Amino acid sequence: MSALHDIQQHLRALADPAVAKISQGFFKTGPGQYGAGDIFIGIKVPTLRAQLKHFRGAALETVAALLHSQHHEERLFALLLLIDTYQRCAATRQDAYELYLAHTRFINNWDLVDVSAPHIVGHFLADKPRRPLYALVGSNSLWERRIAIIATFHFIRGNDFADTLDLSERLLGDKHDLMHKAVGWMLREVGKRDQQVEETFLLRHYRDMPRTMLRYAIERFPEERRKAYLAGRL
Repeated sequence: MSALHDIQQHLRALADPAVAKISQGFFKTGPGQYGAGDIFIGIKVPTLRAQLKHFRGAALETVAALLHSQHHEERLFALLLLIDTYQRCAATRQDAYELYLAHTRFINNWDLVDVSAPHIVGHFLADKPRRPLYALVGSNSLWERRIAIIATFHFIRGNDFADTLDLSERLLGDKHDLMHKAVGWMLREVGKRDQQVEETFLLRHYRDMPRTMLRYAIERFPEERRKAYLAGRL
């Protein structure tokens, strides 16, 4: 019996159809929606995380195969395994990073991106040129663009804001609401560490930003300051 089969059988024994039904709606899997066609079996994230101890150290080939699964939770578990391997074994980091970028078409919902991009892409590029992020941000793939901006969360945690601001500027004209939310979220995280840096960016761009992006970016501002931005009075 293969390692892949062992993992899949283990996870499918945890499936809950009631949870799956809720997830199908929450992650917008209907026709024409951003998660169209995705299939959930119904495993909550804390339960998935608890299974890592059973399969820690799975080969990268197994992780890659699991990432090809049609089931959302299996792809998420593959990413959790990849993060765990990346963090525990420095010798595997480049291979894990390259595997990740080679399989972005399977990292195809916002939770999959958000749980993984800072820990793998952001961490790997922290002490390296950031050019891969600029290739991703120019992609036609919503998920690759989201990987680019969310990966910078790792930099933000180290008070390194330049790429977040540069990528945010490039994404001001993005048409997708999920990108507006992602950019606004990262700008908010910058502001939590240095509000002046965030506001310098916002004062240049807030009149032209998508409304959702602005709302996310200023969510933690004092009420009067927030209202002033929304009313265009600054």
